[in-house]
Amino acid sequence: MAIVICGPYSAMSLLNSEKRFGSLAIALHWLTLLAFIAAYASMELEDAFPKGPARDLVKSVHFCAGLSVLLMGILRLGPYLRGPMPVIAPPLAAWQQGLARWMHRGLYLLMFLLPLFGWLSLSAKGGAISLPGFTLPALPLPATLAGNADAAHWFKEIHELLADLGYLLIGAHAGAALLHHYFLRDNTLTRMLPARRAR
Repeated sequence: MAIVICGPYSAMSLLNSEKRFGSLAIALHWLTLLAFIAAYASMELEDAFPKGPARDLVKSVHFCAGLSVLLMGILRLGPYLRGPMPVIAPPLAAWQQGLARWMHRGLYLLMFLLPLFGWLSLSAKGGAISLPGFTLPALPLPATLAGNADAAHWFKEIHELLADLGYLLIGAHAGAALLHHYFLRDNTLTRMLPARRAR
């Protein structure tokens, strides 16, 4: 039975339909974007502060945002894999469909691997993730990796490489959405926008 959201906005299904993404997928999509923005902004701002409370706060924001990206990735797998994928109209060429599939796979891998390698880097150094009000323990690692400075370095290098790759993937994803909306004139972007206000 379809669940719909009613009110000042047009009725919209909680889950995906063949015409558009449901409100759950839409909310998770834009919350993921906000988490990525917070993670990247805090990463870029960290070196602007000397060691101390302000820098520690920026690091906490980075950790929170990174873990939020990981959580959003986990949550998004449910509706993404279960519900139907809304149809793009007019249909895409076969090569565009293939490119879009690989782009989405890359973004999902980024959502999991980027925060995971950041956490692994801290764990290999023997550190924990300090968050406001609580601390997440280090990930359980084999004895050869725990407290291993070289392992921590390589985990951090992979984390930073994935972050650089993320700029390209997220930028390409956003650029493709705008290209489809303004030049190809299909419904690629509007499928992921909140419902318009009912008139």
